[in-house]
Amino acid sequence: MAVTQRLDKLLSNFGFGTRSEIKRLVKQGLIKVDGETVKDSGMHVAPQSCTVEVEGKILNYREFIYLMMNKPDGVISATWDGKHKTVVDLLPEEFRCFDLFPVGRLDIDTEGLVIMTNDGRLAHGVLSPRKHVSKKYYALIDGNVTQSDIDAFAEGITLDDGYKTLPARLEILSSGENSEIELVIYEGKFHQVKRMFEATGKKVKFLKRVEMGDLKLDESLELGSCREMTPDEINILKNSQPRAAEGEFIK
Repeated sequence: MAVTQRLDKLLSNFGFGTRSEIKRLVKQGLIKVDGETVKDSGMHVAPQSCTVEVEGKILNYREFIYLMMNKPDGVISATWDGKHKTVVDLLPEEFRCFDLFPVGRLDIDTEGLVIMTNDGRLAHGVLSPRKHVSKKYYALIDGNVTQSDIDAFAEGITLDDGYKTLPARLEILSSGENSEIELVIYEGKFHQVKRMFEATGKKVKFLKRVEMGDLKLDESLELGSCREMTPDEINILKNSQPRAAEGEFIK
C-alpha cells in the first residue's frame, strides 16, 4: 500500500511555501495532482506514484536527500552551534526544510568532503566502526615526511592517550621542510590525522578530506558550496567497503 502524505505538508517540506501559502495557491487553482485541480490543501497524496504540479512546476519528490559539500575552514560539522557557522547554515534555502545532517565530523579547520543527508540508515552504515570505511586526506605537513613515517603509519600510530590506531596508508607527494602527503585512515578518532603526525614530531598545517570510501570530492565544487549527489555517487557511498580486513590494510 502506498504511503500518503498531506499535500500542504508535502509541498511545504519541499519549499513551496508555508501551509497557509499552499492553501492560498489551492484556492487560486494553481495546484494539480495527476492533472486534476486540487480543491483541498489537506488532501492525502502518494508522492511516489502521483504527479504533483504547482504553478506549472512538477514536484521532484525524493524521500531522502543526499548532498556533497566542500566544507571550508571555520565551519562546524554539526546541525547547530551557538558560536560558529555550521554546515547547515551553508545549505541553499531549497534544502533547509529537510532536516539534513552531516555524515560524521570534520574538524572546524579542516576543509573538504562532507555528506549531508536525512537518511539515517546510510549514515549509520558509513559511520559503523565495524565497516572501517576509508577516509582519504590531503595534507601539508610542517616537517620532513620520510619512508620511516610510511612504515610507522602502516604499523599503526600510538596517540597521546595511548590508543594505537589501525594501520594507515601514507603516501608522500613531496618532502622537505614542508611536505605534501595523502593519507588513508580507516577510523575517525578525535583530531586523528593531526594527532598521528604530532606523535611523529610533525604538525599538520593544512588538511582536506578528499574521499570517503570510494566516493571522491567533486573538485569543481567551490568552498562552501554543495550539490545533490548523482545516483551513481549515492550507490558508491552505499556500497563503500573497507579495502581489507582489520590488520591487513597495508600490502
